[in-house]
Amino acid sequence: MRFRLVQELAADGVPVAVACRELGVSPSGYYEWRGRAPSARAVVDAALSTQIVEIHTMSRGSYGVPRMHLELRLGRGVRCGRKRIARLMRAAHVQGIHRRHGKRHRPLPAVHDDLVRRRFMADAPDRLWLTDITEHPTREGKVYCAAVLDVYSRRIVGWSIADHLRAELVVDALEMARWRRRPQPGQTVVHSDRGSQYTAWAFGQRLRSAGLLGSMGLVASALDNSMMESFFGTMQRELLDRKAWATRTELARAIFEWIEGWYNPRRRHTSIGGLSPVDYERSRQAASSAA
Repeated sequence: MRFRLVQELAADGVPVAVACRELGVSPSGYYEWRGRAPSARAVVDAALSTQIVEIHTMSRGSYGVPRMHLELRLGRGVRCGRKRIARLMRAAHVQGIHRRHGKRHRPLPAVHDDLVRRRFMADAPDRLWLTDITEHPTREGKVYCAAVLDVYSRRIVGWSIADHLRAELVVDALEMARWRRRPQPGQTVVHSDRGSQYTAWAFGQRLRSAGLLGSMGLVASALDNSMMESFFGTMQRELLDRKAWATRTELARAIFEWIEGWYNPRRRHTSIGGLSPVDYERSRQAASSAA
């Protein structure tokens, strides 16, 4: 380990003799160590580090140790422990993106009963949808995004982007979800917080006309829609907070590409066996057809 530190210091311009003296090793010992052939473990670590950097780039710099481990194991068939991955990620100076804490807002009175009660579980597609809104600034002004998430697969089945917070924003996201999934009347619960867009007459009327069952949390807590909060937290740290956005159009295109080009088809989720939402639905459908 000390010889490796000498090597790193020398690469930074520190004279070898000075580095050896400070670390308590001999220059001759250092040169002997440097001339040795790398060990088998060092060779494997180097190859693994190359893959880790590739995966980190592929994940848009978002994957930490857990998803890096999933991608290596499930995506590339590489068997290795999490501690080893963590060590190699530190050595390669790559890391995942950490969550930021958002502001809390005072909720409005609920207009639907709470049909979920924090039980975010579904045994089939289109049984429980969650929906919420997030916002992010650009130099032109804010962009608002409403999304609808299917709890069964964590897939975003509907979304809408606008420069306003009127009820049309959430209605458009719901309409996309209905058009894509075509749920049967009376079988799908749509759970939201108590924002004014979701308590609006237009949203409630669209739920009723489509035979969807409205649901709202009864307490002023983000836990009542925690899975949706988690999705937007992921988008915030993996996309929105990564740069300063110049225009609304630029950010809207980036959100579209992140959801449809990355999150739904490729991003791995630990809660669904390390698969992406699209792959999870395909695998469950194939298993059901084979049964």
